[in-house]
Amino acid sequence: MTTTGPGLRPITSLLVANRGEIARRIMRTARAMGITTVAVHSDADAASPHVTEADLAVRLPGTAPADTYLRHDLVLEAARRTGADAVHPGYGFLSESGAFARAVLDAGLIWVGPSPEAIDAMGSKIGSKELMRAAGVPTLPSITVEGDRSPDPSAVEQLGWPLLVKASAGGGGRGMRIVAGPDDLADALAGAGREARSAFGDGTLFLERYVTAPRHIEVQVLADAHGDTVALFERECSIQRRHQKIIEEAPSPVVGPALRARLSEAAVAAARAVDYVNAGTVEFVLDTEGTDGSGEGAPYFLEMNTRLQVEHPVTEEVTGLDLVRLQLLIAGGAGLPAEVHEAVARGPVGHAIEARLYAEDPAAGWLPSTGDLHEFTVPDDRPGVRVDSGVESGGVVSPHYDPMLAKVVVHAPTRSEATAALAAVLADARIHGVTTNRDLLVRTLRHEAFGAGATDTGFLERHGLARLAAPLADVAAAGRHAVAAAVAGQAARRRGAGVLATLPSGWRNNIVDRQEIAFESGSATFRVAYRMGRRGRTVVEVTIDGEPLDGSVGHVAPDGVTLAVDGVTRRYAVQRVRDVTYVDGPDGSSRLVEVERLPVAAEQIAAGSALAPMPGGVVRVAVRPGDRVETGQLLVVLEAMKMEHSVHAGASGMVLEVDVTEGEQVETGRILVVVEADAAPASGGDGADGGPA
Repeated sequence: MTTTGPGLRPITSLLVANRGEIARRIMRTARAMGITTVAVHSDADAASPHVTEADLAVRLPGTAPADTYLRHDLVLEAARRTGADAVHPGYGFLSESGAFARAVLDAGLIWVGPSPEAIDAMGSKIGSKELMRAAGVPTLPSITVEGDRSPDPSAVEQLGWPLLVKASAGGGGRGMRIVAGPDDLADALAGAGREARSAFGDGTLFLERYVTAPRHIEVQVLADAHGDTVALFERECSIQRRHQKIIEEAPSPVVGPALRARLSEAAVAAARAVDYVNAGTVEFVLDTEGTDGSGEGAPYFLEMNTRLQVEHPVTEEVTGLDLVRLQLLIAGGAGLPAEVHEAVARGPVGHAIEARLYAEDPAAGWLPSTGDLHEFTVPDDRPGVRVDSGVESGGVVSPHYDPMLAKVVVHAPTRSEATAALAAVLADARIHGVTTNRDLLVRTLRHEAFGAGATDTGFLERHGLARLAAPLADVAAAGRHAVAAAVAGQAARRRGAGVLATLPSGWRNNIVDRQEIAFESGSATFRVAYRMGRRGRTVVEVTIDGEPLDGSVGHVAPDGVTLAVDGVTRRYAVQRVRDVTYVDGPDGSSRLVEVERLPVAAEQIAAGSALAPMPGGVVRVAVRPGDRVETGQLLVVLEAMKMEHSVHAGASGMVLEVDVTEGEQVETGRILVVVEADAAPASGGDGADGGPA
């Protein structure tokens, strides 16, 4: 294959119409190819790594995606001003907009992606299903929801329950709801429609039968403009939350040669049905409880993503190919190089697993987390480890965009080795300032069922892993070690350097006297009594919740301490930021918040207040003052990081105040609704009055 000649137009300057880790990922390959890189950025992203690493950068005024990254005109003007001759959309935002692709081409620029016609054809999940049926690709039965009209009840019943509400445009789990029965359908349609309109500008929905124990399998395809189309094997993406993938791997542990051949054939047929050119992914749901006669389960077409996928690194790792490089070559008119066909003939080499690190709290319903990222360090110097991140230490996680911080990938000879190595890398990461799903990922990777390959899209819920996703050190022994390390480190620093400003508020002038303090870590509270050892010994005697635990400090560094407990020496990194102490060690990570000794009465929040769990926009207020509500009833719906989040009543009672309106932006902790809880019943027969619920 040649990269110059008649009909070829090699790219010299590339504008990446995206942000975060995918913008950095694309620019890394472009720079290696000698291509000038151009970034665009919102005001919120002005200091982001993807901006500072680009050769040129152009501001898109504003913060909301609709005002910045989704503006065709602003992005094209940025290309004109910088002299870019090509546009790569990454994923999300405008990556699957046929109108944007057409505008790029009309401006005389190279579009790094498929044709606008192919995007339009596959951008409608409803229309793409019809195309696939015509091409002989198996699909699930479905019906379209026309605007705000309710679907025909008899047609819905024919699909059967449970069913899935899905947005026809877009992906990533947005505009998607599982509906158990007819009583829940109306609310699911309303919520999915709002979310779809917000994320994709199109609220069209459809319903399809919900496969109750599916595996999510997808196939990477590559096609050039000369009629050459190949499939680069499958990826398993069954570990999901809120219908969005968080762990992906290649190859799938359940796909053998026969099923791989069938999936690849179907994926190539799907691409050829729309004259597809460039990189794309054909997604299937594998019904493990059904069969089509093969004994391997029944695969059904889900959708085709007409762009680069978030999880493309696992395919790169098992094929040895750079998919972004291939995208850029194809966009410039080149054919598929020989190494692509060699990789197809060779098959996948080894095993690769990717975990997505999100700024969110799994134990609190996946609420996104925002704030200052005091530290973000993932050990990427180990064999086979790759970290694609959009953030760095000292950055800010804002509420305006997707909460993904990074993708951590490990490639190893076997699946078990890759799994163990990835879990270790994540466990050793130091992430301070925002709550993340890191501990959930570690628990999942170390779960016996995951190790056996027994996964499906309901894995997290079935094993209760989300509910257990408190900090790793929020367990008895590890939590006590973390608290001891924090107190010992601070004590030794004071002994050696007299640093008072960083010490807990319980410290007194007489450092050998018994002193007390309390820390909160996740759902646990640790009450600590401590004192320094006498005669200059670097020993801190610690009692936690009444039980003694002696911590011997062997060495104190600026950010850590060596702690000997029960004859075992452990090294802990300790970082204190205002009243929060972060402790990272061999038995996990903890965020210890010092409990206020004398809380200010004026700052206390009235009982019954429903608070905003994160910054966001109010998209629905479901109650009014004077309404009666029951425990768990919906009060307010917020939108943040492109997802909707519901706030429910914590107790039954009467709504006293509604302090927000639809369209308003709120910060974390803002009072939304105040509910006066019902009085508790009398305690029975002794005449005592019942207290408030």
